[in-house]
Amino acid sequence: MTAPSLSSPDLQLPHVWRGRELAQAQEKTLSTGHALLDAQLPGRGWPVGNLIEILQQQAEQHVWQLVGQGMCASMKEGRGPAVLVNAPHQPFGPSLRAQGIQPEQLLCVRADKVSSTLWSTEQALRCADVTAVLSWLPQARSEDLRRLQLCAQAGEKLLFVFRPENCRQQSTPARLRLLVQGVERMEVQILKRRGPPLLQPLVLRAQPGRLAALLNARKPRREVVPTVEIHPSESHVLDRTPSFAG
Repeated sequence: MTAPSLSSPDLQLPHVWRGRELAQAQEKTLSTGHALLDAQLPGRGWPVGNLIEILQQQAEQHVWQLVGQGMCASMKEGRGPAVLVNAPHQPFGPSLRAQGIQPEQLLCVRADKVSSTLWSTEQALRCADVTAVLSWLPQARSEDLRRLQLCAQAGEKLLFVFRPENCRQQSTPARLRLLVQGVERMEVQILKRRGPPLLQPLVLRAQPGRLAALLNARKPRREVVPTVEIHPSESHVLDRTPSFAG
């Protein structure tokens, strides 16, 4: 008996995912706000109810430009707050408002130990009113992250966990894992997704559209100095010796 090929109609089922293809996520997703990134993610957006792990060269680098639109959509839909656990810097209100995020909807939690950070993140995920959780976890075991993944899944919460770049070689239960690099531009490399590997990083805008337009308008304009062409064969007023009447 001949085995059916992968292209056989018997195997063309919507719930069957083949490793060579980008998975069509059945779970709920929210657009990232970056069309280029959406096109490379299963379900074309952030997977709600799953751990999304973001590795960074520097803490809080490009955070709001990367996750801001997804958080904004989540808070508008659920009308509840987002919780920031151990954010390295105080969020800047005017910049968040420019992206549609209301600063009064953000709850900042400080924890001085890894165990306290994990506990605070887990409790935020278990809170019914919370719509999204952002947690900075420089140190975490795989089993700790797996527990957060289960909590996000149970509560259908949008969960971002930020970790340093040197965690790249560690295993992770995250459904989606990204590496964020760059300063003036944001380079996002997809390290893990349900689909074939993406070898080249995506270059995304590193500043909100309104802010980028404002900065460009403030750039000093270079003055163009008109040039005058002088041909040696031609007489020019500057070549003449001045004469004075005696």
